[in-house]
Amino acid sequence: MDIFEAINNRYSVKKVKADSLPRDVIEKVLDAGNRAPNHHKVRPWRFVVLTGNGRSKLGDAMSGSQRDRQPDLPQEAFDKTRALPLRAPVVIAVGVDKPAEAKIPELENYAAVSAACQNILLAAHALGLGAIWRTGEWARDAKVKEFLGFAEDQHIAGFIYVGYPEMEGTPAPRPSFEDRTVWME
Repeated sequence: MDIFEAINNRYSVKKVKADSLPRDVIEKVLDAGNRAPNHHKVRPWRFVVLTGNGRSKLGDAMSGSQRDRQPDLPQEAFDKTRALPLRAPVVIAVGVDKPAEAKIPELENYAAVSAACQNILLAAHALGLGAIWRTGEWARDAKVKEFLGFAEDQHIAGFIYVGYPEMEGTPAPRPSFEDRTVWME
C-alpha cells in the first residue's frame, strides 16, 4: 500500500471482530512502532500487548480502581468498565519512558512515542486490520499503570485496540491544512 493511500484512507475502527490475531501480525505492527523517529536514539516507547485473559486482567484492574474511587456506583458501571478491554482481541498499552539523561526533554520522548503510535495505526491499516487509539482516564490511572508495570510518574500515551474490522468504513472528511499553515519566505 502506498504511504499516501495509507495516510489518507486510515480511520479509527471502533468495532472489530473477536477473532484472534496471529502473533506474527501483531509483531509486524509493533515493529512499525519501533521504527518511529526519536531524538538521541533512546527508543522511549514501551509496548504491553494484552491478548486473551490479559485483557480481562486489565479490565479487572480498571474496574477495581473505579470501585476504589467511586464505591457508590451501581454494579453495572463496574461491569461496563471491566468489559472495556474486551472490545478488541489485542490491546497495546503504549508507555513513555522518562528521560534517562538531563539533555533529553520529556516532551521529546512523548513526541517519539506518539509517532510510534501513528506508525502502529498505519501498519495495522496497511495489513487490513482495524485499530483505534484511545486515551482517557485509564491512561492516567495509577492502578492501571501499576498493573501494566509502569511507574506512577510514567505516562501512558494510550491504548491501541486492534482486530479485524467488523465492517468496511471510510475516513471522516478532514478540513484542509491551509487554515493551520503559515508560509514564511
